[in-house]
Amino acid sequence: MDKQQIIRNVAILLQEIPTSMEIVKDDSKSNQRFHYLAKYMVEKAIEKDALITSEDGKGIAILFRTNSKDKNFWKDLITDLKLAWNVTGIKKGLKAMKVQEYVKAQRPKEGDYLYCWFWGILTDARGSDDAKTAYDMKNQFFVIAKDLQLPIYAETRNRRISLAYQRYGFEMFNEWNHPSGDKMYFLRYSPPAKD
Repeated sequence: MDKQQIIRNVAILLQEIPTSMEIVKDDSKSNQRFHYLAKYMVEKAIEKDALITSEDGKGIAILFRTNSKDKNFWKDLITDLKLAWNVTGIKKGLKAMKVQEYVKAQRPKEGDYLYCWFWGILTDARGSDDAKTAYDMKNQFFVIAKDLQLPIYAETRNRRISLAYQRYGFEMFNEWNHPSGDKMYFLRYSPPAKD
């Protein structure tokens, strides 16, 4: 699958995620804003060798190897300003930064870990017994985690998705009352030792 198709698919998926729906400025250019955000995310994932796609291209994830000292990952002023201009607007951008402070504080203070920044599956590949896209992608995550012997951290504001993570072997280690009124669920997967 080519990069442009991946970006288009991510832009579609972002329009289903509460957090991206909140941060993307709602105006006549919202489709372009979602596309800009998707392009930013996919390019960052490619740069950091963090992009994972299912065989059919209908599942896309971004799984970063990072740590609390990785300042370039979390803070790049020029990029943040471009995102504010092209995606969020200043007011929504500042609001998102406040929420991100709490979210980031839930992750390890020491050592490397894997962070699932994004994981989405196109509608026509969800729940299909034939495709098993989510299951196959989860297996890819677990192979990476076991190989690197690093835990995976993720969060979601969708209870159904948090339960799916837990069915896959993640543990929920925190619940938070998000400023939107939603609950946010924080999850972690600890890989087994290498054989």
